Amino acid sequence: MSADQPVLADSESPPRWEYQESRENPSLAAVRDRYGLWIDGGEVEPLSQKWFPSIEPATEDHLAMVAEAGSSDVDRAVRSARDAAGDWATRPAGDRAKFLFRIARLIQERSRELAVLDTRDGGKPIREARDIDLPLVAAHFFYHAGWADKLDYAFAGVNPQPLGVVGQVIPWNFPLLMAAWKVAPALATGNTVVLKPAETTPLSALRLAEIAADAGLPPGVLNVIPGAGRTGADLVSHRGVDKVAFTGSTEVGKQIRRRLAGTGKPLTLELGGKGAHVVFEDAPMDQAVEGVVNGIFFNQGQVCCAGSRLLVQESVAADFVQRLRRRLLTLRVGDPLDKNTDVGAINSAAQLEKITGLVEAGRSEGAQIYQPPCQLPDRGYWFPPTLFTEVSQSHRIAQEEIFGPVLSILTFRTPTEAVERANNTPYGLASGVWTAKGSRILWMADQLASGVVWANTYNQFDPASPFGGVKESGFGREGGRHGLAAYLKGMG
Repeated sequence: MSADQPVLADSESPPRWEYQESRENPSLAAVRDRYGLWIDGGEVEPLSQKWFPSIEPATEDHLAMVAEAGSSDVDRAVRSARDAAGDWATRPAGDRAKFLFRIARLIQERSRELAVLDTRDGGKPIREARDIDLPLVAAHFFYHAGWADKLDYAFAGVNPQPLGVVGQVIPWNFPLLMAAWKVAPALATGNTVVLKPAETTPLSALRLAEIAADAGLPPGVLNVIPGAGRTGADLVSHRGVDKVAFTGSTEVGKQIRRRLAGTGKPLTLELGGKGAHVVFEDAPMDQAVEGVVNGIFFNQGQVCCAGSRLLVQESVAADFVQRLRRRLLTLRVGDPLDKNTDVGAINSAAQLEKITGLVEAGRSEGAQIYQPPCQLPDRGYWFPPTLFTEVSQSHRIAQEEIFGPVLSILTFRTPTEAVERANNTPYGLASGVWTAKGSRILWMADQLASGVVWANTYNQFDPASPFGGVKESGFGREGGRHGLAAYLKGMG
């Protein structure tokens, strides 16, 4: 782009609407002082005798002390899952479906409580947790409940059988949704589960275990063992685990793959991304602006498939960036429990430090930064919405996953150049294409090295649609029949 960046004149500035605070009641989600491990159908004290604090990112307040599973605790959870595996696998499939339907209905009934819990524990805006995460959580359990007694039709002629005990490790950006993505298909296909939630967001996974028990799920079918990286490593390498599913960083995914190499243990990895948002000159500009904003500022950009690179056609780049900067002026950053909030808190001090470091690298490498006027709260972990122009392909902010509300903007002239730039990254999880031409969308989808390509939209998810990446964004799929296959013998 030209060095002469468009500057918003005062007359172009959008009106500043004053909003009456509309804060969700935090007491809707009762938080206890201490949480143990969930093993064999109930809460137990950790054999490790170790505990760690769960911190509310928006305030830095202490929420609860949570048990940290050690090696003996992992072994206890795996043995519980193994003891339950035979009965669960041989139950009539219709019975397994009933349990999943009950869990789905209880999630719907308690969705307001669960949304508050994820918001307090993770920092995301309540309207995202309430309107996006929780409906999808319930939908995944409903969808997979529907498949539980139809596996012979989904995979005709192969007599689908469960793998056994599944070890699952999930991240902190979508605590309850990632648990649903993993747990629902595993249970539907007759497997038992040991789930390791992220250290910074363990509370909703433990609440899910309680809900499953309320639904009558037999002891040992779902076990939840909070902890840090050591706990996850013990789980994925445990000899009693028949399959591993991991969502998280590419670095940790590589470590897991090295650890399991030669064991023959089935593995699915959904890892990092550096999603490209490709905007052509014939795209509906205002609609594309909204898509780009949703792609990078949803959940503060802490999304593996975040559209963190904007590739906009040179002929409309100046106008598009101006519209984008104008839109950023309307984003509200602040209290995640306020229903007016668009951008909430960063998940942790460590994640905030990583974002800040990469933004400083962008500055030092010569990219031009834009941040709208934004008064951040005095306490908590916060970062303002950020745009970078004058970005080169070699800049770290164009190559590395920032996992924050930071958008790198590049330009292109031709569709071929757009594809080359979009694919010039080690990642390949998700991309978005904005154009009025259907043939161009199909051509781009075929050319992009990306597991998911959205057309004139972004961040659209459905339990029936498989999701996953290529290259360093992992392998395997979650959702749809592809996701079911990953939990069946000889199918993943």
